[in-house]
Amino acid sequence: MFDRYRSTRKHGGAAEDARRADQPAAGSGVPAGASAAPGCAHTAHLPDPEPPASGEGCRGCDEAGQHPVQLRKCLVCGLVSCCDSSPSRHATAHFLATGHAVMRSHEPGESWRWCYVDRRIV
Repeated sequence: MFDRYRSTRKHGGAAEDARRADQPAAGSGVPAGASAAPGCAHTAHLPDPEPPASGEGCRGCDEAGQHPVQLRKCLVCGLVSCCDSSPSRHATAHFLATGHAVMRSHEPGESWRWCYVDRRIV
């Protein structure tokens, strides 16, 4: 199902050939190459309760006229943005700009959380 996201570029090696880091492996709910161990040091600093979502879609994609593949929600500030399979990878860009390490899927029926720093489900 996620094979369409594999890259054919030669310059990136195994990282380019792998599924995008924030996409669940087919049928498992766990991103490819990630462990499903609970928690990490970054979850201890998350606000409780979880911040409200900034909207229903990715504002960056809306402004660029793009359609996100799937949505992610930052668990520090609530920003909803697109996944790494979307053209602009706004969720990863948000992490790189802010250091907000933990996000979760913002798709109906999904509740998995991802730590960008530890590169695993938390």
